[in-house]
Amino acid sequence: MRHPRSAERPVVHRHRAAAPGSHTVYLVHPGALDVSVHRTLADALPAGVGLTVLDLGGLPEYWQAALTGGHADTTIDALASRLQTAVQVAHIEGDYVLAGWSFGGVVAHAMASLPARHGRPARLVLLDSIAPVEAYKHDDDALEPSLLLGWFGMYLGAKRDRPLPLDPERLAGLGVDDGLKLVLEAAIANEVLLPSTPLPGLRKLYDTYVDGLLRNNRLTNPHRPLPAPVPVVLVKADRSLVPGDRTLGWEPLAPHGLQVHTCPGDHYTMLTRADAAAVVASLLDAA
Repeated sequence: MRHPRSAERPVVHRHRAAAPGSHTVYLVHPGALDVSVHRTLADALPAGVGLTVLDLGGLPEYWQAALTGGHADTTIDALASRLQTAVQVAHIEGDYVLAGWSFGGVVAHAMASLPARHGRPARLVLLDSIAPVEAYKHDDDALEPSLLLGWFGMYLGAKRDRPLPLDPERLAGLGVDDGLKLVLEAAIANEVLLPSTPLPGLRKLYDTYVDGLLRNNRLTNPHRPLPAPVPVVLVKADRSLVPGDRTLGWEPLAPHGLQVHTCPGDHYTMLTRADAAAVVASLLDAA
């Protein structure tokens, strides 16, 4: 079953045009948050540097999977090819840098190896992305409710632009229903949600959020990535999805060098915090 959508979203969003002699950053965005979150980064970029966001949510075969149980009728390579075509249309001349946030980094990595009339990107910048290598691939049932509920709390806080602290120890071992009661209690206490918010409504939002994660997981598992042909820069949030892992598995896919940096915020707020944007902007150099 295909769910209707009120309006198709464009794939290409030019947040800022590059000045003559400068370069453009093409950043792959996987949805979850609106593409407008990258305006903070656009404002932080050095003078003249352009930013164009490539929204996977503009590809029906991708976004529909978050509404139909997480089953996507596509592949990472196919998504990368679609976005690479969009870059070839949008990019006129000059150097460029590829970047991607979260699952968007996995697609950006696949794009880096594709032939293009404007050559290779100068570098690949990954924002809290987990590498699509065997050690980091998991079956759906490995995504435990306590883990997903913690990520969902980050997501809710970022959507409302308010912190939503959750105690991992209280979430540990809880099922989805009991865990969502705890999330709702914390969200109301921190003014992230209204006191009148019904638990079934929050459950519906959670289910759609999880279906999006399952979609990305199911796209990643069969994917066989190639080593990046350019240097790779990884920017981890202080509260990363996998906080105890320094490289998030990217070392074997970065034969031309891997730099690892950290920035303030969590996996979602790293996109909206000015201090985080300053760190990311400093690393989006084409030199």
